[in-house]
Amino acid sequence: MSAAGGGRVRTVLAVDGGNSKTDVALVAEDGTVLATGRGDGFRPQSEGVGAAIDVLRDAVRHALGPQAAPPFADHVAAYVAGADLPVEEETLRDEILARGYGREAVVGNDTFALLRAGASGPSGVAVVCGAGVNAVGVSPTGEVARFPALGRISGDWGGGLVLGEEALWHAVRAEDGRGPATALERAVREHFGTRTVEEVTLGVHFGDLPHARLHELVPVLMSAAAAGDAVARSVLARMADEVVVLAVVALRRLGLLDSPAEVVLGGGVLTARDPLLDGMIRRRFAERAPRAELVVAALPPVVGAALLGLDALGASEEAKARLRDRFRVPV
Repeated sequence: MSAAGGGRVRTVLAVDGGNSKTDVALVAEDGTVLATGRGDGFRPQSEGVGAAIDVLRDAVRHALGPQAAPPFADHVAAYVAGADLPVEEETLRDEILARGYGREAVVGNDTFALLRAGASGPSGVAVVCGAGVNAVGVSPTGEVARFPALGRISGDWGGGLVLGEEALWHAVRAEDGRGPATALERAVREHFGTRTVEEVTLGVHFGDLPHARLHELVPVLMSAAAAGDAVARSVLARMADEVVVLAVVALRRLGLLDSPAEVVLGGGVLTARDPLLDGMIRRRFAERAPRAELVVAALPPVVGAALLGLDALGASEEAKARLRDRFRVPV
């Protein structure tokens, strides 16, 4: 691609690879979006690195056409699920470069893209609560705070799937008498159309009901909590605690706890802006990190990946503003 003055315009292939879908955007150095595409879920930990990079290739071909061949861009900025540790990032980067997808590549966890998409600049803290939970932080001088984010074995709790599991756990215990009465018992039955909650449990156990469908219970849980159910409210309160403690620890590690700092909240559970959960989170931040400025992500994470790619190319602020404007939804 050539610039108006005759020089070649460099390009960024931005990648937001999530468990359920992979979004890509080909962006020129001046911030112009040349193409976008979407592919299947990016799951290197369960399906292998090779299969995950195949998904990236297919998403690019969806954007550029089936005949598209590497190199797809000068710089690949891939921020993906399953890159929870530096060694995993390096392995994915090596595979991208080995296939020639770009002349250079950076791979990071997708939470870094959320931070860059939501914050006004490259520093701050991001907490994602989608299917799972994670948080990262970057200081104004470039120091990084992060967590392994490997699930319960690394101390994590929460996210949509865990909230769904908790709703089912409380519902089945209410039904058989081991736990307190809760509106979740009836709500879970009604959601899945079963006679008992136990039928839901057995459906998951025998594989007739995919375990991932428990994520559907998040709005059920929120509705029960909004109606005043004490059990459902206790689950949301724990989720609020986890969101805040992730951010507070990241801010403390970076020496930002007592300074103004943006905290970007993303992922479906948080961007749904449930009034009860949102209020719980804001009250806890007011108590524990009163100088934090909460920002609910409005731009998709692929924009953050593209901005990080433009950062790497040394692109102008005008280019970054052009990119943001392309994805900003009018209000």
